[in-house]
Amino acid sequence: MGILKTAATVAVASSVHGRVQRRQQQRWAAQDHAAAPPVPQQAPPMAAQQAAPMAAPQADTGERLAQLAQLGELKTAGVLSEAEFEREKARILGG
Repeated sequence: MGILKTAATVAVASSVHGRVQRRQQQRWAAQDHAAAPPVPQQAPPMAAQQAAPMAAPQADTGERLAQLAQLGELKTAGVLSEAEFEREKARILGG
């Protein structure tokens, strides 16, 4: 039973750490953006316009898949109830 509690604690700590890290990176990016001098905007080539929106969702999708896999393992191990599993799954998929 101690192993399951440890696994649950690690899962929660990992999730919290990830959120804190993303929030801190967003703050740093906002600070960098505020400190940077304005740059004249040029229209990027058509290929760059199509590729840019695809890069962020792929990284986000990989992270979500990893979280869902970890969530499934916790449910299989009996650490999470069905209701807890569904609530967390909805949170992860909702963004």
